[in-house]
Amino acid sequence: MTKREADIAAMLGAQLAKVSDSDTGFRNIDAITSEIIQLKQDAGSAIIGIGQRLIEAKAMLPHGDWLPWLSERVEFSERTAQSFMRLAREWSNPQALADLGATKALTLLALPPEERERFMAENHAVDGEEKSVIDMTSRELEKAVKERDEARRAAEEAKAAADAAEQSRAKMEADMATLKELHQSAQAAEAHSREELAKAQAELKALQEKPVDVAVMKVDQETLDNARREAVADMQAKVDKAMEFRKKAEEKRKKAEEDLEALRRQLAAAQQAERRAVIAGDKDLATFELLFSQGNETVNKLHGLLLKVRGRGDQELSEKLRNALLALADLTRRCAE
Repeated sequence: MTKREADIAAMLGAQLAKVSDSDTGFRNIDAITSEIIQLKQDAGSAIIGIGQRLIEAKAMLPHGDWLPWLSERVEFSERTAQSFMRLAREWSNPQALADLGATKALTLLALPPEERERFMAENHAVDGEEKSVIDMTSRELEKAVKERDEARRAAEEAKAAADAAEQSRAKMEADMATLKELHQSAQAAEAHSREELAKAQAELKALQEKPVDVAVMKVDQETLDNARREAVADMQAKVDKAMEFRKKAEEKRKKAEEDLEALRRQLAAAQQAERRAVIAGDKDLATFELLFSQGNETVNKLHGLLLKVRGRGDQELSEKLRNALLALADLTRRCAE
Protein backbone atom coordinates (compact mmCIF):
# COMPACT_ATOMS: atom_id res chain seq x y z
CA MET A 1 0.00 0.00 0.00
CA THR A 2 1.36 3.33 -0.99
CA LYS A 3 1.64 6.19 1.49
CA ARG A 4 -1.23 8.03 -0.18
CA GLU A 5 -3.45 4.97 0.07
CA ALA A 6 -2.50 4.54 3.71
CA ASP A 7 -3.45 8.16 4.44
CA ILE A 8 -6.80 7.77 2.69
CA ALA A 9 -7.50 4.55 4.61
CA ALA A 10 -6.69 6.24 7.91
CA MET A 11 -8.96 9.17 7.09
CA LEU A 12 -11.82 6.86 6.14
CA GLY A 13 -11.30 4.84 9.30
CA ALA A 14 -11.56 7.96 11.45
CA GLN A 15 -14.73 9.03 9.66
CA LEU A 16 -16.25 5.58 10.07
CA ALA A 17 -15.42 5.65 13.76
CA LYS A 18 -17.29 8.93 14.12
CA VAL A 19 -20.27 7.52 12.29
CA SER A 20 -20.28 4.38 14.41
CA ASP A 21 -20.17 6.51 17.54
CA SER A 22 -23.13 8.69 16.58
CA ASP A 23 -25.43 7.34 13.92
CA THR A 24 -25.04 3.61 13.45
CA GLY A 25 -26.36 2.40 16.79
CA PHE A 26 -23.04 1.16 18.16
CA ARG A 27 -23.25 3.62 21.09
CA ASN A 28 -25.03 2.10 24.10
CA ILE A 29 -27.10 3.80 26.79
CA ASP A 30 -24.26 3.68 29.32
CA ALA A 31 -22.07 5.73 27.01
CA ILE A 32 -24.81 8.31 26.48
CA THR A 33 -25.53 8.47 30.23
CA SER A 34 -21.88 9.00 31.05
CA GLU A 35 -21.58 11.77 28.48
CA ILE A 36 -24.67 13.58 29.82
CA ILE A 37 -23.36 13.38 33.38
CA GLN A 38 -19.98 14.65 32.24
CA LEU A 39 -21.56 17.54 30.34
CA LYS A 40 -23.65 18.45 33.40
CA GLN A 41 -20.56 18.46 35.56
CA ASP A 42 -18.75 20.51 32.95
CA ALA A 43 -21.67 22.99 32.90
CA GLY A 44 -21.53 23.54 36.66
CA SER A 45 -17.77 23.84 36.62
CA ALA A 46 -18.01 26.23 33.67
CA ILE A 47 -20.35 28.58 35.55
CA ILE A 48 -18.05 28.65 38.56
CA GLY A 49 -15.00 28.94 36.31
CA ILE A 50 -16.47 31.90 34.43
CA GLY A 51 -17.27 33.64 37.72
CA GLN A 52 -13.75 33.05 39.04
CA ARG A 53 -12.20 34.50 35.91
CA LEU A 54 -14.52 37.50 35.99
CA ILE A 55 -13.39 38.16 39.57
CA GLU A 56 -9.78 37.90 38.43
CA ALA A 57 -10.33 40.19 35.45
CA LYS A 58 -12.10 42.85 37.48
CA ALA A 59 -9.20 42.98 39.93
CA MET A 60 -6.74 43.25 37.03
CA LEU A 61 -8.45 45.92 34.89
CA PRO A 62 -7.81 49.61 35.54
CA HIS A 63 -10.59 51.72 36.97
CA GLY A 64 -13.18 52.52 34.30
CA ASP A 65 -12.23 49.61 31.98
CA TRP A 66 -14.38 46.97 33.65
CA LEU A 67 -17.75 47.75 32.02
CA PRO A 68 -16.36 48.37 28.51
CA TRP A 69 -14.39 45.13 28.74
CA LEU A 70 -17.53 43.26 29.78
CA SER A 71 -19.67 44.50 26.90
CA GLU A 72 -17.03 44.58 24.16
CA ARG A 73 -14.79 41.61 24.88
CA VAL A 74 -16.92 38.97 26.61
CA GLU A 75 -20.40 40.34 25.80
CA PHE A 76 -21.74 40.21 29.35
CA SER A 77 -24.00 42.73 31.02
CA GLU A 78 -22.86 43.94 34.41
CA ARG A 79 -25.80 42.14 36.05
CA THR A 80 -24.92 38.83 34.38
CA ALA A 81 -21.29 39.21 35.39
CA GLN A 82 -22.23 39.97 38.98
CA SER A 83 -24.41 36.83 39.03
CA PHE A 84 -21.56 34.62 37.78
CA MET A 85 -19.13 36.20 40.26
CA ARG A 86 -21.53 35.70 43.15
CA LEU A 87 -22.06 32.05 42.23
CA ALA A 88 -18.30 31.54 42.08
CA ARG A 89 -17.87 33.11 45.53
CA GLU A 90 -20.73 31.37 47.31
CA TRP A 91 -21.43 28.11 45.47
CA SER A 92 -18.96 25.27 45.91
CA ASN A 93 -20.89 22.30 44.48
CA PRO A 94 -20.61 22.23 40.64
CA GLN A 95 -22.93 19.22 40.32
CA ALA A 96 -25.74 20.82 42.33
CA LEU A 97 -25.20 24.04 40.40
CA ALA A 98 -25.50 22.15 37.12
CA ASP A 99 -28.69 20.39 38.30
CA LEU A 100 -30.31 23.63 39.35
CA GLY A 101 -29.13 26.04 36.71
CA ALA A 102 -27.77 29.50 37.38
CA THR A 103 -31.15 31.19 37.93
CA LYS A 104 -32.36 28.83 40.66
CA ALA A 105 -28.89 28.66 42.19
CA LEU A 106 -28.91 32.45 42.54
CA THR A 107 -32.34 32.26 44.21
CA LEU A 108 -31.00 29.78 46.75
CA LEU A 109 -28.19 32.17 47.67
CA ALA A 110 -30.83 34.04 49.69
CA LEU A 111 -30.58 31.17 52.18
CA PRO A 112 -27.72 30.90 54.69
CA PRO A 113 -25.12 28.33 53.54
CA GLU A 114 -25.84 26.03 56.48
CA GLU A 115 -29.54 25.87 55.50
CA ARG A 116 -29.14 25.64 51.74
CA GLU A 117 -28.36 21.93 51.55
CA ARG A 118 -31.22 21.08 53.89
CA PHE A 119 -33.64 23.22 51.89
CA MET A 120 -32.60 21.47 48.68
CA ALA A 121 -33.01 18.03 50.26
CA GLU A 122 -36.57 18.69 51.43
CA ASN A 123 -39.82 18.75 49.49
CA HIS A 124 -41.89 21.92 49.64
CA ALA A 125 -45.59 22.66 49.19
CA VAL A 126 -46.18 24.53 45.93
CA ASP A 127 -49.82 25.38 45.27
CA GLY A 128 -50.92 22.36 47.27
CA GLU A 129 -48.42 19.98 45.63
CA GLU A 130 -45.20 18.61 47.13
CA LYS A 131 -42.20 19.36 44.93
CA SER A 132 -38.44 19.06 45.16
CA VAL A 133 -36.26 22.06 44.41
CA ILE A 134 -35.06 20.41 41.20
CA ASP A 135 -38.66 19.97 39.98
CA MET A 136 -39.71 23.55 40.74
CA THR A 137 -39.73 26.33 38.22
CA SER A 138 -37.66 29.40 39.03
CA ARG A 139 -40.83 31.29 39.96
CA GLU A 140 -41.98 28.48 42.25
CA LEU A 141 -38.58 28.37 43.92
CA GLU A 142 -38.64 32.13 44.51
CA LYS A 143 -42.07 31.75 46.13
CA ALA A 144 -40.92 28.84 48.31
CA VAL A 145 -37.85 30.76 49.51
CA LYS A 146 -39.97 33.85 50.19
CA GLU A 147 -42.50 31.83 52.18
CA ARG A 148 -39.68 30.20 54.10
CA ASP A 149 -38.21 33.62 54.93
CA GLU A 150 -41.61 34.96 55.98
CA ALA A 151 -42.23 31.90 58.16
CA ARG A 152 -38.82 32.23 59.80
CA ARG A 153 -39.32 35.96 60.36
CA ALA A 154 -42.76 35.32 61.84
CA ALA A 155 -41.30 32.63 64.10
CA GLU A 156 -38.54 34.97 65.27
CA GLU A 157 -41.05 37.75 65.95
CA ALA A 158 -43.32 35.30 67.75
CA LYS A 159 -40.43 34.05 69.88
CA ALA A 160 -39.47 37.61 70.78
CA ALA A 161 -43.09 38.36 71.65
CA ALA A 162 -43.31 35.16 73.70
CA ASP A 163 -40.11 36.02 75.58
CA ALA A 164 -41.35 39.55 76.27
CA ALA A 165 -44.74 38.21 77.39
CA GLU A 166 -43.07 35.68 79.66
CA GLN A 167 -40.88 38.35 81.24
CA SER A 168 -43.89 40.62 81.67
CA ARG A 169 -45.90 37.80 83.22
CA ALA A 170 -43.06 36.87 85.58
CA LYS A 171 -42.75 40.50 86.73
CA MET A 172 -46.49 40.80 87.24
CA GLU A 173 -46.55 37.56 89.24
CA ALA A 174 -43.84 38.99 91.49
CA ASP A 175 -45.79 42.25 91.78
CA MET A 176 -48.91 40.22 92.55
CA ALA A 177 -47.20 38.48 95.46
CA THR A 178 -46.02 41.85 96.83
CA LEU A 179 -49.45 43.39 96.40
CA LYS A 180 -51.13 40.48 98.16
CA GLU A 181 -48.86 41.07 101.15
CA LEU A 182 -49.75 44.77 101.10
CA HIS A 183 -53.44 43.90 100.89
CA GLN A 184 -53.20 41.53 103.84
CA SER A 185 -51.33 44.19 105.80
CA ALA A 186 -53.99 46.76 104.90
CA GLN A 187 -56.75 44.40 106.00
CA ALA A 188 -55.01 43.80 109.34
CA ALA A 189 -54.46 47.54 109.84
CA GLU A 190 -58.11 48.28 109.09
CA ALA A 191 -59.29 45.60 111.52
CA HIS A 192 -57.00 47.01 114.20
CA SER A 193 -58.25 50.56 113.54
CA ARG A 194 -61.86 49.40 113.94
CA GLU A 195 -61.02 47.78 117.26
CA GLU A 196 -59.25 50.92 118.48
CA LEU A 197 -62.18 53.09 117.39
CA ALA A 198 -64.71 50.85 119.10
CA LYS A 199 -62.63 50.90 122.26
CA ALA A 200 -62.29 54.71 122.22
CA GLN A 201 -66.02 55.17 121.60
CA ALA A 202 -66.85 52.85 124.49
CA GLU A 203 -64.52 54.81 126.79
CA LEU A 204 -66.09 58.08 125.69
CA LYS A 205 -69.60 56.80 126.37
CA ALA A 206 -68.59 55.52 129.79
CA LEU A 207 -66.97 58.82 130.64
CA GLN A 208 -70.04 60.75 129.54
CA GLU A 209 -72.27 58.60 131.75
CA LYS A 210 -70.00 58.38 134.79
CA PRO A 211 -69.33 61.27 137.20
CA VAL A 212 -65.85 62.63 137.22
CA ASP A 213 -63.75 61.35 140.15
CA VAL A 214 -62.39 64.14 142.23
CA ALA A 215 -60.34 64.29 145.39
CA VAL A 216 -62.15 64.02 148.70
CA MET A 217 -62.51 67.68 149.25
CA LYS A 218 -65.05 70.28 148.68
CA VAL A 219 -65.03 71.69 145.17
CA ASP A 220 -67.50 73.93 143.55
CA GLN A 221 -69.78 72.81 140.75
CA GLU A 222 -67.97 74.92 138.14
CA THR A 223 -64.66 73.18 138.78
CA LEU A 224 -66.41 69.82 138.55
CA ASP A 225 -68.06 70.73 135.28
CA ASN A 226 -64.79 71.99 133.81
CA ALA A 227 -63.04 68.78 134.77
CA ARG A 228 -65.81 66.73 133.13
CA ARG A 229 -65.66 68.80 129.94
CA GLU A 230 -61.89 68.47 129.71
CA ALA A 231 -62.04 64.69 130.16
CA VAL A 232 -64.78 64.36 127.55
CA ALA A 233 -62.88 66.63 125.12
CA ASP A 234 -59.71 64.59 125.52
CA MET A 235 -61.59 61.35 124.94
CA GLN A 236 -63.44 62.86 121.96
CA ALA A 237 -60.09 63.83 120.43
CA LYS A 238 -58.94 60.26 120.91
CA VAL A 239 -62.13 58.99 119.21
CA ASP A 240 -61.68 61.43 116.31
CA LYS A 241 -58.11 60.31 115.85
CA ALA A 242 -59.19 56.66 115.88
CA MET A 243 -61.89 57.43 113.29
CA GLU A 244 -59.37 59.18 111.06
CA PHE A 245 -56.98 56.25 111.37
CA ARG A 246 -59.79 53.80 110.53
CA LYS A 247 -60.78 55.88 107.50
CA LYS A 248 -57.22 55.92 106.14
CA ALA A 249 -56.83 52.19 106.80
CA GLU A 250 -60.06 51.52 104.91
CA GLU A 251 -58.94 53.66 101.97
CA LYS A 252 -55.58 51.89 101.91
CA ARG A 253 -57.31 48.50 101.94
CA LYS A 254 -59.65 49.51 99.10
CA LYS A 255 -56.73 50.87 97.07
CA ALA A 256 -54.84 47.60 97.57
CA GLU A 257 -57.88 45.63 96.41
CA GLU A 258 -58.29 47.82 93.31
CA ASP A 259 -54.59 47.49 92.44
CA LEU A 260 -54.78 43.74 93.02
CA GLU A 261 -57.78 43.38 90.71
CA ALA A 262 -56.15 45.55 88.02
CA LEU A 263 -53.00 43.45 88.21
CA ARG A 264 -55.06 40.25 87.95
CA ARG A 265 -56.60 41.56 84.72
CA GLN A 266 -53.17 42.55 83.38
CA LEU A 267 -51.77 39.13 84.26
CA ALA A 268 -54.65 37.39 82.50
CA ALA A 269 -54.04 39.55 79.41
CA ALA A 270 -50.30 38.81 79.55
CA GLN A 271 -50.95 35.08 79.80
CA GLN A 272 -53.30 35.30 76.81
CA ALA A 273 -50.70 37.27 74.85
CA GLU A 274 -48.04 34.72 75.76
CA ARG A 275 -50.31 31.91 74.57
CA ARG A 276 -51.01 33.71 71.28
CA ALA A 277 -47.28 34.28 70.79
CA VAL A 278 -46.53 30.60 71.38
CA ILE A 279 -49.23 29.61 68.90
CA ALA A 280 -47.98 32.11 66.31
CA GLY A 281 -44.48 30.68 66.65
CA ASP A 282 -45.71 27.16 65.88
CA LYS A 283 -47.09 27.02 62.34
CA ASP A 284 -48.85 23.70 62.89
CA LEU A 285 -50.43 24.85 66.15
CA ALA A 286 -51.57 28.12 64.59
CA THR A 287 -53.12 26.24 61.66
CA PHE A 288 -54.81 23.81 64.03
CA GLU A 289 -56.29 26.63 66.11
CA LEU A 290 -57.57 28.38 62.99
CA LEU A 291 -59.17 25.22 61.61
CA PHE A 292 -60.55 24.32 65.03
CA SER A 293 -62.18 27.74 65.31
CA GLN A 294 -63.60 27.40 61.80
CA GLY A 295 -64.83 23.90 62.66
CA ASN A 296 -66.62 25.17 65.75
CA GLU A 297 -68.29 27.89 63.72
CA THR A 298 -69.35 25.36 61.06
CA VAL A 299 -70.78 22.97 63.65
CA ASN A 300 -72.78 25.80 65.24
CA LYS A 301 -74.20 26.69 61.82
CA LEU A 302 -75.09 23.05 61.16
CA HIS A 303 -76.81 22.88 64.54
CA GLY A 304 -78.78 26.00 63.67
CA LEU A 305 -79.92 24.45 60.40
CA LEU A 306 -80.97 21.28 62.22
CA LEU A 307 -83.07 23.30 64.66
CA LYS A 308 -84.59 25.22 61.75
CA VAL A 309 -85.61 22.00 59.99
CA ARG A 310 -87.04 20.60 63.23
CA GLY A 311 -89.03 23.78 63.63
CA ARG A 312 -90.58 23.19 60.21
CA GLY A 313 -91.83 19.83 61.44
CA ASP A 314 -89.97 17.83 58.79
CA GLN A 315 -89.13 14.77 60.91
CA GLU A 316 -87.56 12.73 58.10
CA LEU A 317 -85.14 15.46 57.01
CA SER A 318 -84.30 16.46 60.57
CA GLU A 319 -83.43 12.84 61.35
CA LYS A 320 -81.09 12.74 58.33
CA LEU A 321 -79.39 15.93 59.46
CA ARG A 322 -79.10 14.59 63.00
CA ASN A 323 -77.48 11.37 61.74
CA ALA A 324 -75.07 13.41 59.61
CA LEU A 325 -73.98 15.44 62.63
CA LEU A 326 -73.55 12.28 64.70
CA ALA A 327 -71.44 10.77 61.90
CA LEU A 328 -69.30 13.91 61.85
CA ALA A 329 -68.87 13.70 65.63
CA ASP A 330 -67.91 10.03 65.35
CA LEU A 331 -65.38 10.84 62.61
CA THR A 332 -63.86 13.58 64.75
CA ARG A 333 -63.58 11.22 67.70
CA ARG A 334 -61.89 8.54 65.58
CA CYS A 335 -59.41 11.13 64.29
CA ALA A 336 -58.59 12.20 67.84
CA GLU A 337 -58.07 8.60 68.91
